Amino acid sequence: MAEIVRETVRTENNETVAPAKAEVSSNQTVERLVYFLFGILEVLLIFRLIFKLAGASQGSTFVSLIYTLTGIFIIPFRGIFRQATATGVETTAILEPATLVAVIVYAVLAWGIVALIRILSRERAE
Repeated sequence: MAEIVRETVRTENNETVAPAKAEVSSNQTVERLVYFLFGILEVLLIFRLIFKLAGASQGSTFVSLIYTLTGIFIIPFRGIFRQATATGVETTAILEPATLVAVIVYAVLAWGIVALIRILSRERAE
């Protein structure tokens, strides 16, 4: 399923030239989908990190939802580093290194998947 992108090209004299047509291949669509899905995961993990650092209440539905959604994605990284806690008057802030490692690993994984898609699509084209 190819998507057509329309662009208008202007010359130095500010004259409009016929629209240039560029097609988006299915591989590019898959690449964008991979980046989109991993981007959502990255945003959720960053929310988790910020909420833990700020000592957000787990009684909040939104905070609980974020912790539940992201919990499974940080399991492989738990135990690499120890958690640091700082107890305040009202909240306890937690630095969760597993979340930081997960953010980095999933970003590299997304890049790797897209790179693999590009390599495989070049091999099919040749």
